[in-house]
Amino acid sequence: MIMRQGQQLLLPANPLFVWGSLLAAMLCDMFLNMGLTGRAAWVPDLLAVVLVFWTVHQPQRVGIGAAFVFGLLMDVHQGALLGQNALAYTVLSFFAVTIQRRLLWFPVPLQALQVLPLFIAAHVVEVSLRLLAGGAFAGFWMLLSPLLETLLWPLASIALLAPQRRAPDPDANRPL
Repeated sequence: MIMRQGQQLLLPANPLFVWGSLLAAMLCDMFLNMGLTGRAAWVPDLLAVVLVFWTVHQPQRVGIGAAFVFGLLMDVHQGALLGQNALAYTVLSFFAVTIQRRLLWFPVPLQALQVLPLFIAAHVVEVSLRLLAGGAFAGFWMLLSPLLETLLWPLASIALLAPQRRAPDPDANRPL
């Protein structure tokens, strides 16, 4: 792949870091569901943000299958309709793979604008399934969740790419 001028060469991603960050995001989502906010509709889905990030940056490691498994785990934790989060995460991951090559050419703020429709689509799938199963509408506060997830995209980019930006053996003669 041809790199943009001024773009930093990244080290390969450590698979333990990739999967560890996904597990940490899942645990954070679980704690947010059990914490003070409960199951508030406006709370951003951290697992969805990290899942899209790694699906875009490491599609050979994290893909639709991983999204489905994490979705099933979240369904079991939330006591939701089995497959509700799994389908939403699968759709999210599919769309992330679809725009993956194009997305990496943009700077991070523009990437955030381009992943906003993905987060909206995932929430539409989740709410539609909930309503089809006879669940209650969560209210219009749920529109805030995809916006908050989009605002988390630059923070996720900084935090999750940080281990890849360091030099393997830094010295004065090797700036990479």
